Amino acid sequence: MKIAVTGKGGVGKTTLTSLLAYSCVDLGYNVLAIDADPSPCLGASLGFPTEKLAGLSPIAKMDELIYERTGAEPGTTGGYFKLNPRVDDIPDRFSAVHRGIRLLELGAVELGGAGCICPESAMLRSLITHILLRRDEMVLLDMYAGVEHLGRATADAVDAMLIVVEPTARSLATAAQIKKLAQDIKLPNLYLVGSKISGDDDRGFVTAHSPGLEVLGFVPNDARVREADRLGKNLHDLAPELASVARSIVVAVKDRIASPQEA
Repeated sequence: MKIAVTGKGGVGKTTLTSLLAYSCVDLGYNVLAIDADPSPCLGASLGFPTEKLAGLSPIAKMDELIYERTGAEPGTTGGYFKLNPRVDDIPDRFSAVHRGIRLLELGAVELGGAGCICPESAMLRSLITHILLRRDEMVLLDMYAGVEHLGRATADAVDAMLIVVEPTARSLATAAQIKKLAQDIKLPNLYLVGSKISGDDDRGFVTAHSPGLEVLGFVPNDARVREADRLGKNLHDLAPELASVARSIVVAVKDRIASPQEA
């Protein structure tokens, strides 16, 4: 399965992605976790050792690699360069592996906005296309609030997008905007996941104000999220209850993909 996780900044999407990753390992999947956030922090949330994280660099920052593969200087626009550079070796060469999870950091294109035609964007789009269409493993994309890394060519390859929301009006308004962007590129199977949930009132608020999307689960507000961050450990080990919620979300996505007419 290929699952994208997105949502307004600070809602807990990286926390959810890390829980999903370990849940997928528990279920027997080979996992490729993609940190597509401009400020990568998925590795720390997964509890990767510091020395392994130190060896990682976001692909968008690898100027020599981008020049080698596209034939153009990073940071430039226009001119001639390869729109479909070779990327098949990148996930294995420039990733780190810890406890059955392979982690790759994409980084962000800082030039020209979401629609820029530049070597960096060509590299990232080709890489995402390869990962979604050619890699035979569970792929989890930890994204920021948008669908910039995805396009019409790869939308069908994403089995589901989980939009993480807090029980607030602004968070749910962002979810509605993400839903529209995703529908514009015909991304199938959009679902909500409630985050930082403190009780029935929060669950009811998310359900009542959902932008027409099914809620697949609720991640409780738990002090161990902060504890895991401070200790540099993964939340899956510290909070079995939260791991159970994540596992149920993975199973729910799988069930809905298998029987789309019943979703």
